[in-house]
Amino acid sequence: MLQIEIDSGSGFCFGVTTAIQKAEEELAKGNTLYCLGDIVHNGMECDRLRQMGLITINHDEMRKLHDVKVLLRAHGEPPATYELARRNNIEIIDATCPVVLQLQRKIKKQYEAGNGQIVIFGKKGHAEVLGLVGQTQSAAIVIESFEEVRKLDFTRDIYLYSQTTKSLDEFHRIIEYIQQHISPSAVFKSFDTICRNVANRMPNISNFATKHDLILFVCGRKSSNGKVLFNECLRVNPNTHLIEGPDEIDSSWLKGIKTVGICGATSTPKWLMEQCRDALLKGEALYSQA
Repeated sequence: MLQIEIDSGSGFCFGVTTAIQKAEEELAKGNTLYCLGDIVHNGMECDRLRQMGLITINHDEMRKLHDVKVLLRAHGEPPATYELARRNNIEIIDATCPVVLQLQRKIKKQYEAGNGQIVIFGKKGHAEVLGLVGQTQSAAIVIESFEEVRKLDFTRDIYLYSQTTKSLDEFHRIIEYIQQHISPSAVFKSFDTICRNVANRMPNISNFATKHDLILFVCGRKSSNGKVLFNECLRVNPNTHLIEGPDEIDSSWLKGIKTVGICGATSTPKWLMEQCRDALLKGEALYSQA
C-alpha cells in the first residue's frame, strides 16, 4: 500500500495567511475589494478568492480607481503606491508582512542617512524588491546572485540587505566576498533580513525529501520561494517533481514507489496539498480494482 505524508512544515507563512484572512473578512461583509497584484503566487488559491469576489488589479488599473478599497499583499509596496491611494481617496487594507515592513523601514532610514551604496540581494522585478527599492527613490542596487556582487564599487561604503525569501547560504557567500574585497577606507555593513520562517524551511524540507521514494512539490511556478525550496528537494532527492495541482500528477511516476512525500512553498495552501494526496489515494484505489 502506498504511504503518503504531507510535510507539516509546508504551507502558507504568517504573512500570506494574514493577507488571505484580511481579504476573506472584507469579502464576507459583501464589500467590493481590489487586490494589487496576485495575493499569493499560487493560481488555484487566487482562483478560489476570485470566486469569492476578490478583484486583482495592476498598478495601471489602480491609477484609474477612486473611492474604493485596495488590499496590499504581504510583499509590500513602495511609498508611491500609498501616495496614489491618498490622491485617489483609496482606502488601503495593508497586509504587508511585518518582516517586510521592518526591512522597508531599515532601508529607508539608511537611505535618508545618505552616503554609500544600498545593495539588495533579491530578484529584480519581484514585488517585494520593488517595494524595497522604492524606499530609496530607486537608488538601491539589486543583485540577483553571488556572481553579480563583482559589479559593486568596493571603494565606496556598502550597506547590504536581502529580500526576505532569499537563500541564507548565498547571502553569506556574498558577505564573505565583500569583506574580502572592500577597500580599507570604506565601510561595509550587512543586515540579515532573511525571514527565518522561510530560511528554516530549507533544512527541514531537505530532511523531509530524503525520507521518501518520490517527492511531489506543490507550488505555483511564479513563486520565488518555491523555486528555492524545490531545487533543494531536487538536490537531495532527484525523484522530485514540481506540480501546480493534482491534475499534473503523472501515474508513471508511481511505478515501484512505496512512499510519497508532498510538500510545498510558503505560497502553497494546505488544502491543495491535501487534494494531491487524495488524488494519489484515488488513483491507487482505481489501480487496485483494475
